[in-house]
Amino acid sequence: MTDVVVIGSGPNGLAAAVALAREGATVTVLEAMDEIGGGTRSGELTLPGYLHDLCSAAHPMGVLSPFFRTLPLAEHGLTWLRPKASVAHPLDDGPAVLLRTSLSETLAELGEDGPSYERLVAPFLKNPHGLLYDALAPLGLPRHPFLMLRFGWHAIRSAIGLAKRFSGTRARALFGGCAAHSILPLDQPLTAAIALMFLVTAHVEAWPVAKGGSRAIAGALASLLRAHGGTIETGRFVRSAADLPPARLYLFDTSPAQLEKIAGPMLPERYLRRLRKFRYGPGVFKVDWALDGSIPWRDPRCLEASTVHVGGTIEELAASEAAMYRGDHADKPFVLVVQQSELDPSRAPAGKQTGYAYCHVPAGSTLDLTERIEAQIERFAPGFRDRILARHATTTADLERHNPNLVGGAITGGVADSSQLFTRPIARLNPYTTPNPRVLLCSSSTPPGGGVHGMCGYHAARTALRRLSKFEVGPLA
Repeated sequence: MTDVVVIGSGPNGLAAAVALAREGATVTVLEAMDEIGGGTRSGELTLPGYLHDLCSAAHPMGVLSPFFRTLPLAEHGLTWLRPKASVAHPLDDGPAVLLRTSLSETLAELGEDGPSYERLVAPFLKNPHGLLYDALAPLGLPRHPFLMLRFGWHAIRSAIGLAKRFSGTRARALFGGCAAHSILPLDQPLTAAIALMFLVTAHVEAWPVAKGGSRAIAGALASLLRAHGGTIETGRFVRSAADLPPARLYLFDTSPAQLEKIAGPMLPERYLRRLRKFRYGPGVFKVDWALDGSIPWRDPRCLEASTVHVGGTIEELAASEAAMYRGDHADKPFVLVVQQSELDPSRAPAGKQTGYAYCHVPAGSTLDLTERIEAQIERFAPGFRDRILARHATTTADLERHNPNLVGGAITGGVADSSQLFTRPIARLNPYTTPNPRVLLCSSSTPPGGGVHGMCGYHAARTALRRLSKFEVGPLA
């Protein structure tokens, strides 16, 4: 007898399953692919012996997740490998800006803007875990209202607006690079929230990679689930409710579109009409490389960072993201580089390295941006192209085939702008529920949105636990 069936084995689906199984529920996870993990999978994309992350790579929210931190994931094979710096942001004139765990060392990187940066970030470092718990929770009464009020005062602004507190290029570039993770134009409200949150996380834990690939995150969650009696079935493509085994409740770690395909007949049309208005947003174009050595950054300190924000000044980043959002492809895109093998030698043969980078593109883009991405890296790392042994490009369509949750190549589970951040996928008192009391949504299309943190699954599981005793095991209807 199964209490709960979870459809999808991404980090949110597995987090929901673990949260339920730890409370004694019997849980079965159904995964369409032959491998679990969703956005946390890894594989040999270029040459034998080179292990690449297929989607997510560095994991600031994974290591700091309020739920994951309560789990014994290290006992189930997950090892976080921490860099000396979370971010390096190279510039054309002068050395790169490094975002280090030490606040004082980061202040030294920012020169005249150090005091302003400290005033912005330091208050949140007094209780960063409290901030993260409230920020990664659905809209409601926060546990730390005054802390969240202070955060919200800054977060509601645009990244461009808040960056005006800095007078120098270096601090503004660092802030802009972190804000660009929002995949929104940097003059939009709430983009400052993304920048500020990422800056705070970097001063709590250096942004790590998972030893053995991002797949180790899914592997640890799966191992823990099985230890609590849960089961996982791969190769189980659920096309309709008829493909689902009997259970009390069903949790969907899927896009809203997939939820409709599978459970649509069990949901009212008025709800489905609202669900169809959900905006998935822009996608990404990704390139992986097998490299004959480290990336030859002009400032070699860039090799100390797990993540490198490539794109120059905040003005250049803003132009790139604005072009992407209006449906164009920037000539000089903002490029996010992750250097996993610099921290994890198991990712590449001895003396070699892997490379990983992506840029933001319009949803469903079919344009090959390999040349533009490589030109941006070459700009700050002369000789980079000479290190390339093989490459593998991933389009938005490839991403969606790899993981149907990535609609149009969108990696955030949906646009996180002011009109959709708190009401995803639609406005409901409990965003994880649907009009069918046995059907819940637990994917990144619910709060708090994208990222490998499992909090969407955790919060959905808490709702499910309150409902379990109300229903008998039976087919979804």
